[in-house]
Amino acid sequence: MDHKDFRLIPALDTTDLSAAARLVSAVGEAQAVYGFKVGFGLGLAHGLPRVVEAIRKSSAKPILYDHQKAGTDIPDTGRLFAETLRGAGVDEAILFPHAGPAVLAAWVAACSEAGLKVIVGGLMTHRGYVRSEGGFLADEAIPEIYRLAHREGVRAFVVPLTKPAATRLLVRELDLGACEFYSPGYGAQGGDPGAFDFIRRHYVIVGRSLLKAPDPLHYVQEVSDALARCP
Repeated sequence: MDHKDFRLIPALDTTDLSAAARLVSAVGEAQAVYGFKVGFGLGLAHGLPRVVEAIRKSSAKPILYDHQKAGTDIPDTGRLFAETLRGAGVDEAILFPHAGPAVLAAWVAACSEAGLKVIVGGLMTHRGYVRSEGGFLADEAIPEIYRLAHREGVRAFVVPLTKPAATRLLVRELDLGACEFYSPGYGAQGGDPGAFDFIRRHYVIVGRSLLKAPDPLHYVQEVSDALARCP
C-alpha cells in the first residue's frame, strides 16, 4: 500500500462560539489540520453565517457542516439544505441518508449542484445502533447506503474508528479503497486509527479531547505524531 495520508479535523461541538474561534486560531495553521467540522450546536445557537465568519478570521481551510444527522427528511428539502450551507460559506456537507434511496439521491445531487463536497455516512460509533446490537436499523441497510452513495458519485465517506472490522468489510466488499474516509471516535470514544491500515486517505475527527486540551496545538502535534506511526 502507498504511504497513508492522515489529516485531522477538529470537531467544534460546542455552543460557545468564542471558545470555538479560539481553538481555530490556536490550531488553524497546523499542517496536520485539514479543516473544521461544525455541528448543530454552533449552527443553531449562532447561525451558520456568523459561525463561518468567526472561523474565517483565523483559517481558510475547509469548513464541514454536520447536522447530526442530515439527509433524514423528504427528497425535496435537500435543495433548501444545500442552498443554506452554500449561502453561509460552508464547503463540505456530511449526510446520513437514513430516509431511503430517493432521499440519498436527491440530497447528494442538491449538495453537489450547490458546489459542496458531499460526505456520506451510514454507520455510527456507538453500540445499539444496528439491529444486531439492539438498535433500530437493519444491518443490511448500512452497506446499501454506502453502495448507493458511491453509485451517485460520492467518493468521501464517514466510517467510525470504533468499528474497524465492520468498516473493513464495507471497504473491501464495496471496493471503496480509493475513496476518502472521515472518522469520528478518536479520544474519548477510544477509537484506534492504527486498525485502519486498509484505507489510504484518512481524516481523523477529534472533538471532546481537543476541546478540553489545555494546549490545543500541542495536542494536535501529539496526535499527528501518533498517527504518523500507524501502519
